[in-house]
Amino acid sequence: MNTLRAKFILLLVVAIVSVVFLLTAVLLYLLGPPASRHSLEPVAQQVETIVTLTKQGATLPLSNQPAAGRDYDDATVRLRDALSARGLDLPATISRAKRGAPLTVSIPIAENQWYLMPIMNLPPRGVPTRVLLKWLALITFGATAIAVFVANRMVRPLALLENTVASVGPDGVLPTIPERGPGEVRATAKALNALSLRLKGAIESRMRLVAAAGHDLRTPMTRMRLRAEFVEDEEERALWLNDLDELERIADSAILLVREESGKSPPELIRLDELVKSIGAELRDQDLDVTNMATEPVSVCASRLTLNRALRNLIINAATHGVRARVKVDGMDGVTARIVIEDEGPGIPPSLIGQVFEPFFRADPARRQDIRGAGLGLTIAREIIQRAGGTISIANRESGGLVQIVELPKAPEPAMA
Repeated sequence: MNTLRAKFILLLVVAIVSVVFLLTAVLLYLLGPPASRHSLEPVAQQVETIVTLTKQGATLPLSNQPAAGRDYDDATVRLRDALSARGLDLPATISRAKRGAPLTVSIPIAENQWYLMPIMNLPPRGVPTRVLLKWLALITFGATAIAVFVANRMVRPLALLENTVASVGPDGVLPTIPERGPGEVRATAKALNALSLRLKGAIESRMRLVAAAGHDLRTPMTRMRLRAEFVEDEEERALWLNDLDELERIADSAILLVREESGKSPPELIRLDELVKSIGAELRDQDLDVTNMATEPVSVCASRLTLNRALRNLIINAATHGVRARVKVDGMDGVTARIVIEDEGPGIPPSLIGQVFEPFFRADPARRQDIRGAGLGLTIAREIIQRAGGTISIANRESGGLVQIVELPKAPEPAMA
């Protein structure tokens, strides 16, 4: 009920039904059935005429019993009251032989003799509530159908805006919105398109700035490395070279991050379980403790080069900071493939767990130098996984260490020849 479409529908239905209800009430008041005291006056007048004719000697066809069928007690009482008002004390009765048959008034003329007078159906007493409720239900149904149609037409441009904004890609840029519909919607679409262009320009400018800074840092770092080679103290020279190595890693990672955000490698069908096994074998050759646990055959559609880099970063992160990595792959369900990477490290303080994907984030404030890296591995991995339509999450395990969970859309199995 909080959606604009639902509010339009409710407003239109309430407005239409309220107007129809008020008009119906006014018409019933002005043109409704007569009051109960007046509905049988014409019948009482006819009965009085019949009685007068018989007293004057008129011959009428009489019956030796009253009309058969179900008696209408309420109508009979009202008829007798109307006759009493005319000075006639007659035990006349109103009955109906069967459903659909006309009403019949049984008028006693003499002992065991009745005159049977058919009459028209009597008007209902008061407001016909049941008929009115059916009428309003029909109006409500029709008004709802019209309101749904009108509301859908009215909010269709807004739904287009909503869907467009919801389809923002990992790069944060809005797709172009068609500038059509009512004036307000066109103005909104035009503003969003202008915002998208400015946002895209700002992102590209930032990427160029980061890439240029990374490239420009290499020249002074090369000069510094040459000067460091002439430092006579070996310990001091080693410290200088280690700092320069870290600066180079940061510059290279920054340039790589720019490439991942701006590059668009074509996707291909990849056997995810085989890719994870090959990464594990490669890292074991580099003396990293990586174990491939249970895996299921599952395929995804992504760029092999970039996905390989992302998973490699995550597994290296678990094998270095988390001592050892345990990796498993499963299909999870019919639409999602999942990679679970567990380690046995110290984990991350809960207050910092939300910052793990930020560039240059280090859980260790001392920035341990024995573990290579610039703090961009998780940032790059998330960028690649999001571009592939997947998600990544990191959490502390109850038994210690971290668990990294990557979920990717599962590719349909190729048809059998």
